Amino acid sequence: MARDGSVVPADPQAMVVAKKKTQSARSWILFDATGQGSILDVDKYAIMHRVQINARDLRILDPFLSYPSTILGREKAIVLNLEHIKAIITAEEVLLRDPTDEHVVPVVEELQRRLPKLGAIHQQQGDGKEYLGGQNDNEAAEEDESPFEFRALEVALEAICSFLAARTTELEMAAYPALDELTSKISSRNLDRVRKLKSAMTRLTARVQKVRDELEQLLDDDDDMADLYLSRKAGSASPVSGSGHANWFAASPTGGSKISRASRASIATMRLDENDVEELEMLLEAYFMQIDGTLNKLTTLREYIDDTEDYINIQLDNHRNQLIQLELFLSSGTVCLSFYSLVTAIFGMNIPYSWNEDHSYMFKWVVIVGGVSSAIMFLMITLFALKKGLVGT
Repeated sequence: MARDGSVVPADPQAMVVAKKKTQSARSWILFDATGQGSILDVDKYAIMHRVQINARDLRILDPFLSYPSTILGREKAIVLNLEHIKAIITAEEVLLRDPTDEHVVPVVEELQRRLPKLGAIHQQQGDGKEYLGGQNDNEAAEEDESPFEFRALEVALEAICSFLAARTTELEMAAYPALDELTSKISSRNLDRVRKLKSAMTRLTARVQKVRDELEQLLDDDDDMADLYLSRKAGSASPVSGSGHANWFAASPTGGSKISRASRASIATMRLDENDVEELEMLLEAYFMQIDGTLNKLTTLREYIDDTEDYINIQLDNHRNQLIQLELFLSSGTVCLSFYSLVTAIFGMNIPYSWNEDHSYMFKWVVIVGGVSSAIMFLMITLFALKKGLVGT
């Protein structure tokens, strides 16, 4: 295979075949501005030459290396490493790594759906049959005004936030019943189950926290956000199309734009302002709030686990105190019974003594009193144990 790699049409069956051939380490999928995808089987040098990034940035996307979630803005590309989503975004195309992964396939489908501009969608539908306008045209038009790199970035952020939120929901559904069962019955099986859930929660919290910190770091630095405006840095107010000269505001196929020319001019002027990062800031804030809500759910779950542990410790301390009381009571009874054992032992010794003459009845009384006292002591201990719930009824 040539060093620059080979390009084949993107097809679900072809993707499955590629996965069977274990090409995930070198497999990429390329999306252009029209949402068309092509599978690339290339080495890292071809990728570096295509998107003009250095080896250190590309190493962040290596699936065999462990790097935290990162969003890096470079001169002509955005390097995106969000858990399983490893992508390189330029002003004209998106390169997504390992498209055959089960968690990446939904991202591939979403990119194919949302990357094409609204005008291109209308043109494709017009070639086949008449386009039926819907109530979502205004929302689609607003999204269509966003730069290409922001549409791709939004798909990645939405996918990772939804993925982590789903994992959090699954953990909550498993953890809360397990904790409630542990409070009702403390057993080795329940304790081990909660231990595993707590470990999973700790790992998931670290992953969510890293994504949140990365978004927060971007929001706190306007220069970092400005680096993500690839279309602006390229000297164009819109993502470059296949011909290289697409208008930022595509004409509506129905005739008569919803936005006046004066409004379009003001928006274009605002987006050409290098210090303006409001659009990206609103985009990042939306997903920052979503990932922060997921982190709050995990924090609440951790507090619930801590409360359960405190409750179990209180229960164990209570049982321990009851056992100490029972031990003290048994020790007191043993001391009382030892006195009668001493008297019985004295009378049972085979040694001659004079004071036992005409006093043989004393031995009988000692035996009777000792037996009755032992029976009373046994009954008192049993009643005490039943009252404290230390023995079953």
